[in-house]
Amino acid sequence: MPQSLEWIMASRLRVCRLIAIMVLALSFAVPATPSFAQAAGHVRARIVKAGLLVGGGVGSGVLTYRGNKYPFKITGMSFGITAGAAIGRLDGWASGIREVGDFAGTYSSVGGGFALVGGISGVHLRNEKGVTIVMQGPKAGLELAANISQIMIALR
Repeated sequence: MPQSLEWIMASRLRVCRLIAIMVLALSFAVPATPSFAQAAGHVRARIVKAGLLVGGGVGSGVLTYRGNKYPFKITGMSFGITAGAAIGRLDGWASGIREVGDFAGTYSSVGGGFALVGGISGVHLRNEKGVTIVMQGPKAGLELAANISQIMIALR
């Protein structure tokens, strides 16, 4: 009997060691601080755009990222079927941000829209650093658009 008790104790010791090694391995697999993880930021922007065949737009906004507010400016060009003018207020999220500097850059978009006095607009943008912005909101004006857009965002 003492021999089987010794064997049970040795088995329990091996199981405890295995659990300790697994917990240690998992602790290294998970980032220790949230700075290594990508975080989403809230984006709010106002945009004014106009065009006839070739369109242009300017605007400004605020990125709220990890509790801080970062103002930015927007400039852009669109090529395709564009006619009219519109003012929009957009609200949404930016994802894939590793550090706030990733938000600035050139974004591409393919899309279209229509507004007659008022409407809803939406945009899905992606830049060269992998940041994706999805926004929507009301717009006012008269606009018909089906185009390819390049939008530049610069932090102030």
